[in-house]
Amino acid sequence: MAGYEKYITPDMMNLTDPYAVKILICYFLRQIDRPITPLQLTEIATDDGIVNYFVFTEAVNELLEAKTLTLEEQDGEQYYVLSEIAKMGADDFKRMVPSRFRSKILSSGLKFFARLKNQNDVKISITDKERGCSVNVLCTEGGLTLMDLRLYAPDREQAQLLADKIMLNPTDFYGKVLDYALENEEYEPEAKEVSDL
Repeated sequence: MAGYEKYITPDMMNLTDPYAVKILICYFLRQIDRPITPLQLTEIATDDGIVNYFVFTEAVNELLEAKTLTLEEQDGEQYYVLSEIAKMGADDFKRMVPSRFRSKILSSGLKFFARLKNQNDVKISITDKERGCSVNVLCTEGGLTLMDLRLYAPDREQAQLLADKIMLNPTDFYGKVLDYALENEEYEPEAKEVSDL
């Protein structure tokens, strides 16, 4: 195993100290300041390799046992809630967790909730046609249809690629469509005289 250490960068390592993981969880919940389910927190903390799943589970269980983290029911769903002591601890001890992990979990959480919002506000369907596929993009907000756009793709693979690219950042896609429409100008053909008649 000797010699492999040089290939391991700090970005490849996840947080394995249960005490630091507890601080990271409290820090994240304090920063995100919104209801979050156990499943959502697990996905955010473990999917990007920020925290080892088993260490994460141990840390959450210890926080629940100590009552610094509680589960509260809201609309039939259970959400994590931080105690006041946990909020103060998150502020006071956050520097005990390297900033790369703090940044990584915040970024992961923000992407997760943006993706969740996009899935609720943007619906994309692919319909096979006689020739190619139709990609329908429906953007809504609060019951209001902002955009209902149908695009052509020559085959299902390209239609799926188009749908995936739009879902990466549907807000930017919508903004670019609006920008293009507002900047669009009437076609003015260039008149050229033929001189060799």
